[in-house]
Amino acid sequence: MVHYGLYGLLFTGLIHNTKSHIRDADKPDEKERPNFIVILADDIGWGDLWLNSPGNSSSTPWLDSLRLKGKRFTDFHSPASTCSPSRAAILTGRHGLRNGVTHNFAVGSVEGLPLNETTFAQLLHDAGYYTAMIGKWHLGHNGFYNPVHRGFDYYLGIPYSNDMGCTDEPGLDLPSCPPCVQSHATRKNEGCYMKLALPLFENETIVEQPLDTWSLKDRYAKAAVQQIFTASLSKKQPFLLYMALAHMHVPLFHNAFLNVTTSVPYTASLSDMDSLVGSIMQAVSSELLENTLIWFTGDNGPWEQKCQFAGDVGPFVGKWQRSRGGGSAKRTTWEGGHRVPTVVAWPERIKPNSTSSALLSWLIYSGLDIFPTLLSLAGVKPPGDRRYDGIDITAVLLNDSEAGHKSLMHPNSGAAGQYGDLQTVRINCGSEACGGESGRQQYQDPPLIFDLLEDEAEETPLDPEGEEYRLVLEEVEREREALLWDIATDKVSVADYSVAPAAVPCCQPLNPVCRCHSLR
Repeated sequence: MVHYGLYGLLFTGLIHNTKSHIRDADKPDEKERPNFIVILADDIGWGDLWLNSPGNSSSTPWLDSLRLKGKRFTDFHSPASTCSPSRAAILTGRHGLRNGVTHNFAVGSVEGLPLNETTFAQLLHDAGYYTAMIGKWHLGHNGFYNPVHRGFDYYLGIPYSNDMGCTDEPGLDLPSCPPCVQSHATRKNEGCYMKLALPLFENETIVEQPLDTWSLKDRYAKAAVQQIFTASLSKKQPFLLYMALAHMHVPLFHNAFLNVTTSVPYTASLSDMDSLVGSIMQAVSSELLENTLIWFTGDNGPWEQKCQFAGDVGPFVGKWQRSRGGGSAKRTTWEGGHRVPTVVAWPERIKPNSTSSALLSWLIYSGLDIFPTLLSLAGVKPPGDRRYDGIDITAVLLNDSEAGHKSLMHPNSGAAGQYGDLQTVRINCGSEACGGESGRQQYQDPPLIFDLLEDEAEETPLDPEGEEYRLVLEEVEREREALLWDIATDKVSVADYSVAPAAVPCCQPLNPVCRCHSLR
């Protein structure tokens, strides 16, 4: 099925190059360049945060506090609706058809994000920033594809998703996975990685395999605070901290000693994530690092197939797709697959407790915009030999400007069809629903068009015989063809998705599941 999404009956003004909206008065002083903390939640739903009614207790007080300190974007979208393509686009400001990353890398992937692509970490590092990454990378873990060769001075984290390997204490998942084997005996389990233990990397070294996910929050928090102190106190440099969390990806886990007011696993994991964000906010506050911008967002919508262990898409439930037996969140281009909760805070620069006016102006924003905006605020120019899909939203953050995308093209992220295919046209071909049911894989002709201002649930498409439908379809087709031509004439990369046994991260090949706790 080909699914066209409609934002306020407008699809105009695709922007293919980074354009600065920063005023001269807002340009950074060389000695006072801002610090950046980018926090990327994994598989989080638009409805997971900030929808509590007055008087209701919240399981995320720190994220609530961050929202009150900054600007919330109600119409913000991940660049793709699955892991690797979304992260590659965030780091490069370019769609997968440009940067080469159109689907996920595997445990045995030989390569990763093409080496001729440039991340914002590389550019900031070259401009004098201390750069650190903590968390899930999922853009290649071998050799020059490791984060320390893509612009980061320090890395601690999991090279891919936290379900891509067994652990001794499994988290909550569907299907439920057993612990790693302790001997060379083989054990098969449908949907579970049982031959390889989940590794934890520090820079280029595996320091623990299998990783204890239940202590992961504390380890990440300690490392994040240490890196902030390293940059601000020891090196006295502006810093970039990229926190790509394991939360809220399954298997779910949380600190057993956390004071959680509910037994619901997803809520407990949200609380765990919130306390990690709180540790970062406290470190920034204690060091009086007011000149620090914190950008919280998500890589894509929730993994609906995981049922009670998946997040909440809010009102964007994709009723048309659901009524036909399919899912409408992660991996799909339905609204719930890519609309993510987002807030940006910067003391005394961004108006506190503010909300973007996107719903009124029909403007939308994307994780693609992180790349050009951070570079603009740091006074750094991106390479001029390629084109970009993100836009600089500095004026939106600092001056309440209404500059933004009038339209976004969302890539196919694995539901069906060709990976990375950009369509506003939103391809959604039978993605799995809760428990694994799938809708029929088909292309819809004529395409479906929904008015999201009137039909957030995407239940009733516009009448293909109507004048409104015809005008919108013509505009969308023009925009899509213009973007595809722009990409065809751009400097594009091609990712190598080949896999090999030697590329599997393993610290002790002779031990069962590569076990190496002695390296702790």
